[in-house]
Amino acid sequence: MSIIINLDVMMAKRKKGLTELANEVDITLANLSILKNNKAKAVRLSTLDAICKALNCQPGDILEYIEEENEDGETKD
Repeated sequence: MSIIINLDVMMAKRKKGLTELANEVDITLANLSILKNNKAKAVRLSTLDAICKALNCQPGDILEYIEEENEDGETKD
């Protein structure tokens, strides 16, 4: 997938643990862990909003687009 979730980076910068953030955002530890480990297929805007408020950051601080490469090392169109 071309979208990378850098939640772990922002959590480290803000010195917030998984449990603390889960409580502030009102999300289960399991679901927050899925986001943190870049395993999520989707994220609700309300969840992203709550995470940004809790971490005092912008969505772009958490979400990053990386172009995928094909087997030949060329970027996909």
